[in-house]
Amino acid sequence: QVQLVESGGGLVQAGGSLRLSCAASGSIFSINAMGWYRQAPGKQRELVATITSGGSTNYADSVKGRFTISRDNAKNTVYLQMNSLEPEDTAVYLCHAGVVRWLDDPLYDYWGQGTQVTVSS
Repeated sequence: QVQLVESGGGLVQAGGSLRLSCAASGSIFSINAMGWYRQAPGKQRELVATITSGGSTNYADSVKGRFTISRDNAKNTVYLQMNSLEPEDTAVYLCHAGVVRWLDDPLYDYWGQGTQVTVSS
């Protein structure tokens, strides 16, 4: 199986920064796109940022210029550097990865358990 373990969440004041990490482990042949999503209470899950294995990135308009996604393919790890945090960024942040477990295996979606980010005003 494949596990995604997130870390780095917490409580921060508005204007502050946090860095999230998500490490994938287990039976992994290759990882396609990795990304971060978030879900606030009473709201739908929304995309924050994604990054392909080649390094192409995509961001939600609400985080452009403030958040930066990166990955270390050798470590099967994706990062999210969050700067200039706003109270509206408060949510559970979930890591996603598209994983091929072995040669000729289909691509499967895996999710982390989530890490809470709380931004106080």
